[in-house]
Amino acid sequence: MTTTASSRTSVEIASQPDTWLRVRESSARYADVLPRRGERVAVVGCGTSWFMALAYAELRERGGHGETDAFAASEFPHGRHYDRVLAISRSGTTTEVLDLLARLQGTTPTGAITADPETPVMRVADAVAVLDFADEESVVQTRFATTVLALLRAHLETEGALPAGVRPLDRAIADVRRALALDLDADVCAAEQFTFLGTGWSYGLALEAGLKMREAAGAWTEAYPAMEYRHGPISITGPGRVAWVFGPTPSGLADDVARVGGTLVAGSGGESGALDPLADLVRAQRLAVRLAEAQGFDPDRPRNLTRSVILDGPGA
Repeated sequence: MTTTASSRTSVEIASQPDTWLRVRESSARYADVLPRRGERVAVVGCGTSWFMALAYAELRERGGHGETDAFAASEFPHGRHYDRVLAISRSGTTTEVLDLLARLQGTTPTGAITADPETPVMRVADAVAVLDFADEESVVQTRFATTVLALLRAHLETEGALPAGVRPLDRAIADVRRALALDLDADVCAAEQFTFLGTGWSYGLALEAGLKMREAAGAWTEAYPAMEYRHGPISITGPGRVAWVFGPTPSGLADDVARVGGTLVAGSGGESGALDPLADLVRAQRLAVRLAEAQGFDPDRPRNLTRSVILDGPGA
């Protein structure tokens, strides 16, 4: 099955090759927002944005660009010194992000990446990158999040700090085109439970895949570092249940999943080879939409969610 335009979310998912290409070609224009080599940096966000922050922090530090931490904005360790704090917020209105940036004003240089230039984040961050071309109508984030990470990867690549084994963004863009064309396996679409696994930077992607499935389809999902899977989480796997690995599959894990009767999904693109983990996340996005629509849910407007979490009162 290929992605269709049956929902706005599907349209936004299908546009990701174009939005990734756009940031690859224009990453230099955001130089005042992005971390400098050697800076000690904290990257913050909420929900999906936090998971992208986790992935980027691992990429940046492993690539030798500088010490990098990632936090949910509400959990930022005040009192710890950073040369720069970078916030990710699609809406630019998330309370926890705005509160943090306001508190840091005048003490720590801050930057933000957002999709909307008409929001409060423009006033509380020292510098802002606006990716309005990657904004979304759907409540569920897909292309904005991956485009942010594509931008951050392109910057590391330009700086010669892309970790060994991580593909250049051109390769990732080719892979996301394949990810949009690949069929979704019938056994996977029929599964009742999904455990997403990742290693290093792809652990953040595993967390995001699990969130996407819960948000859009109300699916039962979990996410773990891949090597932690056999330390308990494998107990949930069995017939009708999926273990999905982003990036390399640890030695012996495929046999362990088969032994308990589960279905293993790896970043395979068939004969053309493995998919870049960020491109493989797009397959999980497509699956979330497919499962939502199969249950009669509207993937554009998931239950119990709004586009932005805005709380009453400072720090509420």
